[in-house]
Amino acid sequence: MADFSLYLVTDRGLSLGRSTADIVQAAVAGGATCVQLREKSCGTREFMAEARAVRAILAGTGVPLVINDRVDVALAVGADGVHLGQSDMPVADARRLTGPDMLIGVSAECVEDAVRAEAEGADYVGVSPVFSTPTKTDTAPALGLAGVAAIRAAVSLPLVGIGGIGPANAASVIRAGCDGVAVVSAIVSAADPEKAAAHLKTIILRARKAS
Repeated sequence: MADFSLYLVTDRGLSLGRSTADIVQAAVAGGATCVQLREKSCGTREFMAEARAVRAILAGTGVPLVINDRVDVALAVGADGVHLGQSDMPVADARRLTGPDMLIGVSAECVEDAVRAEAEGADYVGVSPVFSTPTKTDTAPALGLAGVAAIRAAVSLPLVGIGGIGPANAASVIRAGCDGVAVVSAIVSAADPEKAAAHLKTIILRARKAS
């Protein structure tokens, strides 16, 4: 199973003018263990070109590339996984297309979402949003740490917390039951993405060791 401890989600709109490829390279050098390419504002051709560029950066690192929403793009570029929201393709249909080896993650906004994702054969659950976040405005109300703990009690799949997570609260998310944390602005908008990733990775590993 993939290591989801520090899961980078890209967003070119928050990258301070830097390329997604540069952000990913720096984040992985700092210790990011999984990369999700999430770019809502570009067309399919551009998205595929960016996915191939990121895949080339990740080659040989052991860090999986996950594509947000687009099963077709994930298959076309040879990505390692796809991440699906509640309004995206159902897991069973995605699995028929991807075969058994591609990672499939599902966003869960409540216990019921997580239980359904596990029953349908997802490989991991993105618990979202843990805290309120300006990065996405179309999310459900924040779950909080109690919500994370409730989902942890209900499913055995790996959990990745996302939403408003940074150095100040990452450890609490791990203690509440997540196996890893997903971040956007905490790395993408950092002055030094490599250093930001390394700092977060240290916090996460300490919290996991203590849990």
